[in-house]
Amino acid sequence: MPKIPISVLELAPIPQGGNAATAIERTVEIAQHAETLGFQRIWLAEHHNMEFIASSATSVLIGHVAGKTSHIRVGSGGIMLPNHSPLVIAEQFGTLASMYPHRIDLGLGRAPGTDQMTARVLRRDNMDTAYHFPKDVEQLQLYFSEENSLAQVRAFPAEGIEVPIWILGSSTDSAYLAAKMGLPYAFAAHFAPAQFRAAIDIYRKNFIPSAQLSLPYVMACVNVVGADTDEEAAFLRSSLIRMFVGIITNRRVPLAPPGPFPEEYQIPEIRAMADKMLACSFYGSPETLRTQVGNFIEESGIDELMVATYIFDGEKKKQSYTILHDALA
Repeated sequence: MPKIPISVLELAPIPQGGNAATAIERTVEIAQHAETLGFQRIWLAEHHNMEFIASSATSVLIGHVAGKTSHIRVGSGGIMLPNHSPLVIAEQFGTLASMYPHRIDLGLGRAPGTDQMTARVLRRDNMDTAYHFPKDVEQLQLYFSEENSLAQVRAFPAEGIEVPIWILGSSTDSAYLAAKMGLPYAFAAHFAPAQFRAAIDIYRKNFIPSAQLSLPYVMACVNVVGADTDEEAAFLRSSLIRMFVGIITNRRVPLAPPGPFPEEYQIPEIRAMADKMLACSFYGSPETLRTQVGNFIEESGIDELMVATYIFDGEKKKQSYTILHDALA
């Protein structure tokens, strides 16, 4: 099995009985633990109008996590660029990279990270911004470039600062864009695995080298729940299934402790939707993860593995990362 970097995706989910402060504190603890394990990076995701997700002010949270760690890379997975002016994002991430040199990543997505009504509020009723995504990425690159030094509009302190840009995706559209721009590609297989293999194949076949990247680089984000035994991992995984069922039925709840599956999961249509979302999810003992995740890495040929882990108990969540690290060592 090839040895590749392992990273973490965090949404700062609010656990049952907790609050935003609790979720942020746990996110910091996860980042510190991932750093001790030698993980490559931790990314925070932008979401809005979600009562039980504490990562809406993504740039602020990235700065907080970077300040509480020493060397792990910290970034966005992602910033939903159509929600923002490229100038503002350049300024924010230029500031972060000035404070934490060579540690900040900028992953960019096209989706709103929320419902359509909230997206209209974020985008001030200009829903065409998503169609400008490729040009906005180019504008963002220009703001970071020293070539923009003679322009009337410049981004400070971003200009001349190196902040690696990634394209995020959950479909084949983003694969074409990442390939054309010669940027690293991160695929959200942890919730939208259906087009994963088609997308990375398109990306690799159409990749054009750039100043940032000479060869295609694929990172896949998957769900992982590790425990001492397969039985314990299956029990802990019930929190993830309950969360996905809540998303499907639009009944958002805090991250719940493990327990019986919700009644809706027994409805064939809902179960099929949830199982489809879980197609790139792995759970089990160290031996099981070594086989399952190892086979996934080898079969897909990914360059880096990013892991989302939804476990209610904070200590068991950290243990899951340790088990994964040891299983793949």
